Amino acid sequence: MANIASTAYIEAMFDHMPDVVFCIKDRAGRYVLMSKACVERCGLNNKQDAIGKTAFALFPAPMAERYARQDELLFKNGKPIIDSLDLTVYRDHSTGWCLSMKQPLYDKSGDIIGLACLSKDLVEPSRARMIDSDFSAAVDMMRERYAETLRVEDLARQAKLSVPQFERRMKKIFQLSAAQYLMKARVDAAARLLQHTSKSISDIAQQAGFSDQSRLSRLFRRVTGMTPGQYRQIIREWH
Repeated sequence: MANIASTAYIEAMFDHMPDVVFCIKDRAGRYVLMSKACVERCGLNNKQDAIGKTAFALFPAPMAERYARQDELLFKNGKPIIDSLDLTVYRDHSTGWCLSMKQPLYDKSGDIIGLACLSKDLVEPSRARMIDSDFSAAVDMMRERYAETLRVEDLARQAKLSVPQFERRMKKIFQLSAAQYLMKARVDAAARLLQHTSKSISDIAQQAGFSDQSRLSRLFRRVTGMTPGQYRQIIREWH
């Protein structure tokens, strides 16, 4: 524990980054360090309220189970988790997309003693950052026509770029591939319908651009740790 806590100076640095959530856990999954943004989004009054607790005390059970599975896999194989696209539901009733990474922490003997987790908010950039109107039009296609079958070749053609050029620009501006961005748009649409309507899951899947209900459920569970039904229940209970 002392070896992990000795990195506390890093915590102070991340406290000045409101769009970054940072934490360190020990091998048992207990929080050792937590940034200010993470504390606030968990609906806590101060950092001490989180120290020593696991994700099960701070997040809905399906999300906590997902985090625990990720952590256990990392502890088992020692492989970092890089650029995991997540839709997170926080205790302060907010939701948000982020790119997350988890890195194992080792002691002097080379044994894994914990992990560091960093998640950065994904914020839609201004039009000025999109460089030109053709690229903006391609992005608008994904935002507005997500329910249609959109191929990256067609999007690149709209942007007047080759596919590799289009993908590089997507990564530079959004930190996402075209496929990830389109999936995000579809999951966002499904999440809105789950929260604000009483439509069936199958109807929502079709309206949001998924081939069927099972496809929506798989992707939704992958990015949130929850089924669409669990997400609907939790969001409505909190609101």
